[in-house]
Amino acid sequence: MGLYGGAKAAVRAFIRSWIQDIKGTGIRMNVLSPGAVDTESLRRALGMAQGADAVPAAVQKMGEGNPTGRIADPREMGKAVAFLSSDASSFITGVELFADGGMAQV
Repeated sequence: MGLYGGAKAAVRAFIRSWIQDIKGTGIRMNVLSPGAVDTESLRRALGMAQGADAVPAAVQKMGEGNPTGRIADPREMGKAVAFLSSDASSFITGVELFADGGMAQV
């Protein structure tokens, strides 16, 4: 997890630097930091680690620690990306948007 955390920190630092490099171009850059997302790859990894029968309970347990009481649906990540890509976020740049159901706050 150390390498993963370091890589995420580097991406955040790059964005802060790059927005200065592209100042005045009209290009915006932001970071989307998702929490756990209920994807096929997550379910496959859980199945390999815990057995296929244990997957639904493992997904539920992952969600219980989240303030929303669940993990994300992939469409929710798409909606966050759509927002950051839309005119609705035209004055938002250089931010890290935590789409994690509040986990970064607890």
